[in-house]
Amino acid sequence: MDLMNQLAAIFDNKFADNVYRNPSPAVLYEHAVSLGDGQITSLGALATCSGKKTGRSPKDKRVVESLDSKADIWWGDVNRPISTESFALVRNTASHYLEQSTRLYVIDGFAGWHPDYRIKVRIICERPYHALFMQNMLIRPTRKELKKFGSPDYVILNAGRDLADPAINGVTSETSIVINFEEAEMIILGTQYAGEMKKGVFTIMNYLMPKQGVLSMHCSCNEGSQEDVSLFFGLSGTGKTTLSADPHRRLIGDDEHCWTDKGVFNIEGGCYAKCIDLVPEKEPEIFSAIRFGAVLENTVQHPETREVDFSDGSLTQNTRVSYPIDFIEHAKIPCIGGQPKNIIFLTCDAFGVLPPVSKLTPEQAMYHFISGYTAKIAGTEQGIVEPQATFSACYGAAFLVWHPTKYAEMLAEKMKNFGAHAWLINTGWTGGEYGAGSRIKLEYTRAIIDAIHSDELSNVDFNRDPFFGLAIPGECPDCPTEILDPKKTWANSGNYEQVAGKLVELFIQNFSQYTSEASDSIREAGPTPLIGMSLKT
Repeated sequence: MDLMNQLAAIFDNKFADNVYRNPSPAVLYEHAVSLGDGQITSLGALATCSGKKTGRSPKDKRVVESLDSKADIWWGDVNRPISTESFALVRNTASHYLEQSTRLYVIDGFAGWHPDYRIKVRIICERPYHALFMQNMLIRPTRKELKKFGSPDYVILNAGRDLADPAINGVTSETSIVINFEEAEMIILGTQYAGEMKKGVFTIMNYLMPKQGVLSMHCSCNEGSQEDVSLFFGLSGTGKTTLSADPHRRLIGDDEHCWTDKGVFNIEGGCYAKCIDLVPEKEPEIFSAIRFGAVLENTVQHPETREVDFSDGSLTQNTRVSYPIDFIEHAKIPCIGGQPKNIIFLTCDAFGVLPPVSKLTPEQAMYHFISGYTAKIAGTEQGIVEPQATFSACYGAAFLVWHPTKYAEMLAEKMKNFGAHAWLINTGWTGGEYGAGSRIKLEYTRAIIDAIHSDELSNVDFNRDPFFGLAIPGECPDCPTEILDPKKTWANSGNYEQVAGKLVELFIQNFSQYTSEASDSIREAGPTPLIGMSLKT
């Protein structure tokens, strides 16, 4: 009998034939420990390992190519096609493995806090850790909601301990992550990294929501005392989590959101935070959330005391913790807010070219949203000896389904309709590039964010940046005026112009892949090519 039919036949019983439907965290703890699937740490969290894969496998992700959705999808490196025939073979592999498992866990939850837009998601897996992880990351239904849950909108079959067959057309390794929008299913083989499930749900929402006129976004979100909402976009290392975790504002969510004509809502029921080198003094909210019910992934514990060594990255630098959002003291429950007032794009510019703060026009917001720029610094990865520009469309290219311009146009439309302001914040270097200048102090960046929220930056004079056309404020409360104009912080203005020209070229080269789909107004909002610049197209 097919796996789904088997499960349907026993769903009237909570526990039957070793199928555990929505067990409590306590039960999952007991199973994890008894099966050797985890350890209880001294902080109370469940510590687990994801095996060989300690991060996502984007090159192994596939989307089923079918007539109904083919024209909607941004095909390429992010969304690689696979046939319906190959999908059936991958699904059969996962289904057969799960059918033979000694026990299964079925987790039902919602994606999306707003009841008008949420979808019902069902996870079928065989590791207790995966079950608890998705209980945290989905919005956990009440007992009443579970009784009426019915058929899910999407099903994720996680058979990550089993391997994919590279002989299947379209499968290129022993890892396979496949999404089928027509069948409303996602299959996972060959990786036990739990983040694949989380980002799979986000990818599904990135497909479904724009069809309803809703903008799905890879960003954090908080709300002030006047119910003013801010969105924070930024790639890893830009300070998105740190800056959105403001003790004076309520956290709506830390990673995935949707913007509708009714306001914003968090997609997730929990947080998935990095915890390498975590200390309570710097990240008190995250540290205090590591308690019973939280899942620590790939951390190292003392063999006797079970104390976590957050500085130990021997398994991976990508150590993580998953916990329900209500573990954050100042979280707003339900995670729903009004119309955003401020859109904040964060970048860590290691070239020292971009100003600490600049105000963007709607067209510039679209351009920088599509660009999704930050920079890696020397020493962060092997082979990087100087700043290296990194671009990720819409600050989350790996999870997009539609072309990036669709999301950018929706962003501009909603900014216009609801009067939102856009800002570009550089949390990186000033006074020179990495190795010569210094990183902008966190206290200055916080002062800038505070001035945005208090509207104090709305009443100052602005100067125009000659390279990117950015509007730079002439002053900002509690922030030194001399750092606002990056050129003035460099000892040698000629060196500044040379490096700025280099960054301009990198922006233009990156954006060339989107010019055929981007409107004239978006293209014109980018930096201006400099005389003598040699561009690669």
